[in-house]
Amino acid sequence: MALLFLNGGGMRGGPLNHQLQDAPLVGRATSAPKYRFYSVGDRFPAMDETESEGRAVVGEVYDISLEVLREHLIPAEPPELEIGLIELADGASCLATVLRKPYRGDDLVDISDIGDWRRYRGWE
Repeated sequence: MALLFLNGGGMRGGPLNHQLQDAPLVGRATSAPKYRFYSVGDRFPAMDETESEGRAVVGEVYDISLEVLREHLIPAEPPELEIGLIELADGASCLATVLRKPYRGDDLVDISDIGDWRRYRGWE
C-alpha cells in the first residue's frame, strides 16, 4: 500500500474516481507551498515543484495498493504526467502525479493562485 495525493478528476465525485478501485480515502490534504499548479489544456491539472513563488495545492490522499497503481492508474495517466514524490503541508511525503519534465507544450494555464482543481473547474 502507498499513499497517493490526488488533485484532479480522481478525487471523490470526479469523473476518474472509479480508477481507484475503491481505495480508501485517508482524507483531504494540502501540499507544502512549493509547487506551481497548472491546468493542462483544461483537461487535467499538473503540479510542478519550484524553488520560488510556490503555492499549496488542495487534494485528497488515498491508501492505494501498488497493483491498482500499476494496473489502473499509471496506464490511464496522460503522457504529460508522471508519478513523483511530493511534500504535504504537514511535512509528510506522498506519491502524486506531477508534470513530466521537460514539458514542451504551450497549453499550460497557471492556476497556482487558485490551488484547487475543483474550484477552478466550478465543481464546488
